[in-house]
Amino acid sequence: MTLGILMFLGLGTTELLVIALVVLLLFGGKKIPELMKGLGKGVKSFKDGVEGMEDELKKPTGKSPSADQTEKNS
Repeated sequence: MTLGILMFLGLGTTELLVIALVVLLLFGGKKIPELMKGLGKGVKSFKDGVEGMEDELKKPTGKSPSADQTEKNS
């Protein structure tokens, strides 16, 4: 799936290799696992936040629609 998205963006094998080489040169081999771990935690945190917002939006407000209409008519 990810490879399809990268191909859609116009990134081929050569471009991916150049990006990987630049990342390796900038951060070194020992820092890359730490970077990926941090990136994974960030993505997980983002997903948890999105799920939390979806749960909040789906939560009932406690008022029934007929109660809202009764209040408006009073």
